[in-house]
Amino acid sequence: MNRREWTWKSPILGENLTMGCWGHFGKPVLLYATATSDHLDYEKFKVIHVLKPLIEAGRIKVYCVEGVSGRAWVDKEVGPGHKAWVQHLFDRYVTEEIVPFIKNDCGGVEGIVAAGASLGAFNAVCIAAKHPEHFDAVIGMSGTYDYDRWMGSYRDATYYFNAPLYFLPNLPEGPLLDRLRKVRFVIASGQGRAEAAWESERLAGILKAKGIPCDLQIWAHDVHHDWPTWRTMLPMFLDRLV
Repeated sequence: MNRREWTWKSPILGENLTMGCWGHFGKPVLLYATATSDHLDYEKFKVIHVLKPLIEAGRIKVYCVEGVSGRAWVDKEVGPGHKAWVQHLFDRYVTEEIVPFIKNDCGGVEGIVAAGASLGAFNAVCIAAKHPEHFDAVIGMSGTYDYDRWMGSYRDATYYFNAPLYFLPNLPEGPLLDRLRKVRFVIASGQGRAEAAWESERLAGILKAKGIPCDLQIWAHDVHHDWPTWRTMLPMFLDRLV
C-alpha cells in the first residue's frame, strides 16, 4: 500500500507536524496515535496491514496524526494547567487544520470516523463530542478517559471543556446534543493486562444517559492493552460502520 505524508508548521501549535494517509477512496478515518506515538505507529504495529482489505476495496481512507497532546499528558516536567492547555491547542489544530485538509482531500466529504487506542481513544471521543458536526462515528479502543490522575487537585475551565467525563453529563438540550445523537460511538475495552474497562463503562453510561448511540464492547480477561487487541478490534468495528 502506498503511503502519502504531509508535513507543515502548525500556526496553532507552533511546531512541524506530519500526517500520514493510506488509501485512495472511501470513508475518511481520522486515527489518533497513542500517548507518545508518531503518525507511523499504526503502520509499524501492523494495524494498517489488517485494514488493507477495507482500504484497497475503497471503503476507507485512513489518516493518522501524531500524539501531540498525549506527550503533554504523560510529561512529568510540566504542570496540569499546561497539560490542559496543550489539549485545547491540539483540539484547535485538528478542527481548524486537519479536518478541513481531510475534507478537501476527500472531495468535500462531510462525515469522518474518529478512532484511536489508549490516549488516542480519548482524543477520538473528545473531538467528536465537542465538534459532532464533523463526525458521524467514533471508535475508542482501550480508552484512557479519566485524566484526573495527571491533574491532582487542579481544575480549570480549559480542563473541564476538554474532558468528556466532565462536560458530557452537563450538556443541555439543544443543537449540540441533537447533533451528537446522530454520531455512533463504539467504546471497547479488554479486561486483561493494563486495561481499565471501568473507564469505558463509565463513558458509555454517560453517552447512553444523554441519548447518544453507544455500543459498549467489554472483551475477555485475556484481552490486553496492546497492539494485538487493536489489530483485532479496529477492522471489525470499521467493517460494521462503513
